[in-house]
Amino acid sequence: MDEKELVINYVEYDSLDEMPAAERELMERSMKAAATAYAPYSRFHVGAAVLLADGTVVTGSNQENIAYPSGLCAERVALFSASAQYPSLAVTALAVVGYHDGQYCEASPCGACRQTMAEYEMRFGNSISIFCYLNGGRIRKISGVKSLIPFGFEAEL
Repeated sequence: MDEKELVINYVEYDSLDEMPAAERELMERSMKAAATAYAPYSRFHVGAAVLLADGTVVTGSNQENIAYPSGLCAERVALFSASAQYPSLAVTALAVVGYHDGQYCEASPCGACRQTMAEYEMRFGNSISIFCYLNGGRIRKISGVKSLIPFGFEAEL
């Protein structure tokens, strides 16, 4: 038996103002995207913004459906839209934020979204920086999906 240790490195900003301009803009785009969510059941609006290798930003928001679980999370809406529109461009970053009861709040990709991001990393051979809005206005930056889903499914593409 070999005991192993898992370490997750991340950066935390105290506010949007601390972030470099390009990262702040991506987070702000995710905040705007939350306003387009269709969330009549949970009333929890989520916005995501995906940055592509050429600088293009594609946004998405959660889209619920009464026939749960046939809706989609904001992250997958943005990722799938980016892939459909720009199939040859790698995703380099993704920002996500929640909005509930009149204020922005903490949101983090679910397991399905994490696995989807892992596949995009495998597909293009690059890490994706993930920015998650935290309660109180802080932002967490995680470098690479393996920090969020260290034992995700892997495939040879």
